[in-house]
Amino acid sequence: MPGNLKKKILVVDDENDVREFLKTALVEAGFEVSVAEDGDVAMENIKNEIPDLISLDLVMPRKSGAKFYRELSKHKEWSKIPVIIVTGHARDELGKADLKELTMSGPGIYLEKPVKPDNYIAAIKNILKMDTTEDEKKAAETVNLQNDLKNIIDNADPDTLKKWKELIEKK
Repeated sequence: MPGNLKKKILVVDDENDVREFLKTALVEAGFEVSVAEDGDVAMENIKNEIPDLISLDLVMPRKSGAKFYRELSKHKEWSKIPVIIVTGHARDELGKADLKELTMSGPGIYLEKPVKPDNYIAAIKNILKMDTTEDEKKAAETVNLQNDLKNIIDNADPDTLKKWKELIEKK
């Protein structure tokens, strides 16, 4: 990672295959990575070593991502750790309310599973204000734009959504 100190990322996800996928993408990009299968294990990890960023799933057993984030926010030092949400439950009843709460009060950046490795790395580098390539800058801009549009769509009334759909289909 030229021009960047090696950053430590904590990946918190209850699905082993997702944890390994995200960890592999991060390691290949030059990050140091630790993993946790839920919020309780993540808290123990943070007590031992504070990461530069946390990649957080929302829906997990024992301690959900939202509960973990609320607990993290209560600690002065830990509340400064940037968080990116990676979830497969952005639009369903399991995670929608928690995602809305967290994007309004805390980490505004989230990615929906399945995650594209390039977008994931670009979003993390953007959050950490690391050196990025032009392709990574474009990927980070795409992630931000997608998040903005998803939030607009979630708050739009049905008539407005129909009009937007018609406009898009005409293009």
